[in-house]
Amino acid sequence: MPPGRPTAIVLAALAWAVGCRPEGAVPPRAAAGTVTISIVGTNDLHGHVGALPLLGGYLANLRRARAHDGGVVLLDGGDMYQGTLESNLDEGAPVVAAYDALGYDAVAIGNHEFDYGPVGPEATARTPADDPLGALRARIAQAHHRFLSANLGPAPGADDPRLGARSTLIERGGVTLGIIGASTTSTPRTTIAANVRGLSFAPLADAIASEARALRQRGAVAVIVTAHAGGKCTDVADPTRTDSCDHSEEIMAVAAALPPGLVDVIVGGHTHQAMAHRVHGIAIIESYALGVAFGRVDLTIDRSTGTLVDSTIFAPQRLCSDAHASPEGALERCAPPAYEGAPVRPDAAVAALVAPSIERAQVLRERPLGPSLRATFTAERDRECALGNLFADLMLAARPGADVAIMNGGGLRAPLPAGPLHYGALYEAFPFDNRFAIVRLRAAALAQGLAHHLARDGSFFSLAGVVASTRCERGAVAVSLSRRDGTAIADDEVLAIVTTDFLATGGDGLFGAAVGEVEVEQGPPIREVMAEALAGMGARTLAPERYFDVGSARVRPAGARAIRCDPP
Repeated sequence: MPPGRPTAIVLAALAWAVGCRPEGAVPPRAAAGTVTISIVGTNDLHGHVGALPLLGGYLANLRRARAHDGGVVLLDGGDMYQGTLESNLDEGAPVVAAYDALGYDAVAIGNHEFDYGPVGPEATARTPADDPLGALRARIAQAHHRFLSANLGPAPGADDPRLGARSTLIERGGVTLGIIGASTTSTPRTTIAANVRGLSFAPLADAIASEARALRQRGAVAVIVTAHAGGKCTDVADPTRTDSCDHSEEIMAVAAALPPGLVDVIVGGHTHQAMAHRVHGIAIIESYALGVAFGRVDLTIDRSTGTLVDSTIFAPQRLCSDAHASPEGALERCAPPAYEGAPVRPDAAVAALVAPSIERAQVLRERPLGPSLRATFTAERDRECALGNLFADLMLAARPGADVAIMNGGGLRAPLPAGPLHYGALYEAFPFDNRFAIVRLRAAALAQGLAHHLARDGSFFSLAGVVASTRCERGAVAVSLSRRDGTAIADDEVLAIVTTDFLATGGDGLFGAAVGEVEVEQGPPIREVMAEALAGMGARTLAPERYFDVGSARVRPAGARAIRCDPP
């Protein structure tokens, strides 16, 4: 060994031991008396089971690396099921089976975990015997991993739903760890309201703090939260810099409100964005959505003193493959990937588990609907787009007695690609089993609801049958409604509005207390009616500019979003 080499090694080891290393770097083997535990977090899979065998390959490499040095804790931040044919045909059962095979320890209960409603094809209870939480209860009963939410409880006067647990204690490498779950407080507005009517969602920080104190008293050396609540940061290169982060996001407020030192790691979700940052002393990770990446935090713990020595935050690790590992097309293509010094090989057992669901779904996915699309109909959640307007037009045509159709931007989950239109693309664009609902409302109340939402960030509402003209009036956004031919609609005119049962029953807060008569249909899902209407068009070519362009916007001025009006 060259002279001076041992000294260099000792100095390097000392630097790692005291935490003087760049965040995201790979630490050396833990020193005697300490153990390093890797916390791995995923979130918002939304039924993309085709990504899970490849995730299993990354996990196998990490577990081998940690085999004699702590271990791996695998958590998910919620919204696991809703979104693909593979998952939805069996109400999320393939995801649970795969998660068990992957060795998940616990998952958070997300807002879309409530979407399926009762067991069976209906998305909401139709008879007193139907349990609106039935499908979720079935998944909890199926799973060997824990479902967690510390802030979920009964609404006043309702029975305890007993969905999963508030928290759990696990052991890795001789160390006791506390795991807490949490669900976004927006859940009642972001799932079908009828399915969560008997539930309440308490403020996250208070519920987490109370549970963390209890876990510490029970011997937890470190506390990890898996939360269906997230953030948004555009730069994940440096965990110490949060200037690219949106500090108004829910998980940022939670981190700021928690007492220092009570929580060590948060696995986030819900926003489909990225985080790999230290916020008020807490390592927070979130890894996009649809199974494209996972997050990681390594905790170094002194077993002799039972104290957390250090934590290392890694940027989201994107999954990639040299084959089409994901039939939904979410994963990136790359040369054969490597992780933790070894090639990544998809987990054969997980692949075998999800294969029947993928094969079953593929038959439905490839069914042609008739029309071809001249160009892609993009899915825009927060602004007017051709896809939203197309869906609104199809809804209004299906219920010709209605005056207006409304589709929410949160219901648009994927674009319709250019070329021949197949059922699978329509399903991915609108995977929810929402039914038609008719709401009767005075025009003034509808205009007020639209103005409220246009003035803030959130789900955009695509319209058919009317045009909404916006303006600033006494420092606030105001909306006037007219028909497509330019005829003004009087404020006191009662409009029949066809929309989804999600919006009609309180979702996204569009109608609020002003809602009048509501009629929810018990027919097939809206998506299936759309599929029939599209098939009836035959071999037509549909162009996105026919449904939206700047010169003929249905919300004017074009693309109006988050309008800011100066105070009077």
